[in-house]
Amino acid sequence: MRISKNFWISISFLALALGAQPGYASRFANQFIEFELPPQWTCNLEGAEWVCQNTDPAKKKDAIIVLAAKIAGPQDSVDQYRTYLKAAKSYTSIQGKPVKSEPKYTKDLSVNGQTWVDSLHLESEIPGFYTRYLATIKEDIGVLVTYSINKAKFQSYLEDFDSMVRTLKVFRKPGGMNAAPAGTNLFANAAIPPNTVDNSVVFGNIPQGGSDQAAQKPKQADNSLLLIGLLVAVVGFVVWKRRQKSQE
Repeated sequence: MRISKNFWISISFLALALGAQPGYASRFANQFIEFELPPQWTCNLEGAEWVCQNTDPAKKKDAIIVLAAKIAGPQDSVDQYRTYLKAAKSYTSIQGKPVKSEPKYTKDLSVNGQTWVDSLHLESEIPGFYTRYLATIKEDIGVLVTYSINKAKFQSYLEDFDSMVRTLKVFRKPGGMNAAPAGTNLFANAAIPPNTVDNSVVFGNIPQGGSDQAAQKPKQADNSLLLIGLLVAVVGFVVWKRRQKSQE
């Protein structure tokens, strides 16, 4: 008995599709922002800020996303954010060493109809880490997203973060929200948690839960088991057809 060429082509395409299917991302949303998280990332509320990390312990130290909002005051405008981010940032590390950041770029970026100030610095938040800032004003609130990543891992996280940026949506929901007062500094509000260690992102125990916790999509099925089952079924079908042919 001969199995048609088209049959084997169909099986090959199905196997490739099962093997190449990516893990599910998740949509995070709180009272002022939403975006698509990379697979295995989750966000939790810590004080007035949201902290997002990879749930894989082996990758948790590579990068961190911090989200902050505040009631806009006289010091809050896109122009002032741009001026602030163009300048180098100086601070003292937890080891007592002076650090001065290296600004890489600062530009305006339009995402889903909203203008953000987009800026990249080296060592502005953590020694040995890049931090990308996205800051904007929406009605009466200032919103900031920061993404800090180990310098050695920067290229491997670019695609995930660019995807997150493309899905950013900012809004102002009525009523109360987790926002700092008008007199505070938006960029200080989004500082990396204080238990961060120089040159190794050790974020400590982030509280679980929160009223705006993102719902996760269903976990991906085990593609390897599906593929094995498919191949077993094909082999069984071929053997059965041959036996039927020999009995004719």
